[in-house]
Amino acid sequence: MTTEREDTQDAQGTQELINALRAADAVQFGEFELAHGGTSEYYVDKYRFETDPDCLSAVAEAFADRIAPDDKLAGVALGAVPLAAATSVAASVPYVIARKQRKEYGTANLIEGELDEGEEVVVLEDIVTTGTSLVDAIEALRDAGATVNRALVVVDREEGGRKTVEDANVEMESLVTASDLLADQPDDA
Repeated sequence: MTTEREDTQDAQGTQELINALRAADAVQFGEFELAHGGTSEYYVDKYRFETDPDCLSAVAEAFADRIAPDDKLAGVALGAVPLAAATSVAASVPYVIARKQRKEYGTANLIEGELDEGEEVVVLEDIVTTGTSLVDAIEALRDAGATVNRALVVVDREEGGRKTVEDANVEMESLVTASDLLADQPDDA
């Protein structure tokens, strides 16, 4: 159970992150096609917030606050790799990269980096809509021997992704939800 002070700190942290996302121009309004084929009246541009040093730092610090010193991170390629790298530095913990598909050259690994059998891994993801790509990465990590029980995401679009991830027996925590992002937007944004 959280205290009132912790709830206030969480709310302040959420608002600071929302402000950072907006300052990076990562929250855009209009008509957008999403990766899963649906459309949306708003878009969260991961490349805007992952290439803005202030926003990336804010995300990395927020993730670092939520992991243990003995956790290993996994970043889902491509979008979550900068998040994993920045969080790894902020928290002084190692990370691996979970590819969506095996590359056709070199080592042809799905998981890049050192991963020991049974090692506990916290998966990082940028944006979750349906949760499918996150679950694919979780399954690849598990197939490689990792134990995956937690995922941290920057934005939960609240379109069923949380249930998909939780159906894979993984606790998902988001730094920000779509409701948070859109709470104070005018109807004609």
